[in-house]
Amino acid sequence: MGDVNLTDILSRYHVPRHRLTVADYRRLGEARILGKDDRVELLEGQLVDMSPIGPRHALTIDLLNRLLPATLGEQAWLRVQNPIVLDDASEPQPDLAVVQHPWSGYPDVHPRPSDILLLIEVADSSLELDLGAKLEIYARAGIREFWVVDLTRNRVLVHRRPHDGRYDSITTVEVSGRLQIEALPGVTISAAQIFI
Repeated sequence: MGDVNLTDILSRYHVPRHRLTVADYRRLGEARILGKDDRVELLEGQLVDMSPIGPRHALTIDLLNRLLPATLGEQAWLRVQNPIVLDDASEPQPDLAVVQHPWSGYPDVHPRPSDILLLIEVADSSLELDLGAKLEIYARAGIREFWVVDLTRNRVLVHRRPHDGRYDSITTVEVSGRLQIEALPGVTISAAQIFI
């Protein structure tokens, strides 16, 4: 019968599905059903496997982790591969998040969309997910700026102005360009510094 994908089969029928909430997801961790080595995130009430982090992906995150704090100063905080909460059904772990400091609810809750100035996903094997489901989920949640660092083509896709589940402004920044965080005028980095 070949490869059978249960999700594809269920989508053809009206089969009720149980969606997890953020609270359910956290209880799975507390009960050690999900362990520290389980690389999953909660998107739209479903557990989604996260792609393994390859050497170039890790290096790019490290470079951004060195560049951004120096330019942010005390204006904002940089969080690296930590959770954010978009709503009751989504708690993704973006590669980097620039957040207001302190964010609302600090230190008892993860940042929410109103706290987030910029999300960054570094993409090689995860490019389809980042430019598909995550892009739509972030836009619907009102994330004001979302960068996809595309390692397959050495460019950064800058998404701004979320509206009706999509971004009204999409700009491609090539290696020779500069990246600026719209919510923080004057905070810029050279794209060449992150593509080695």
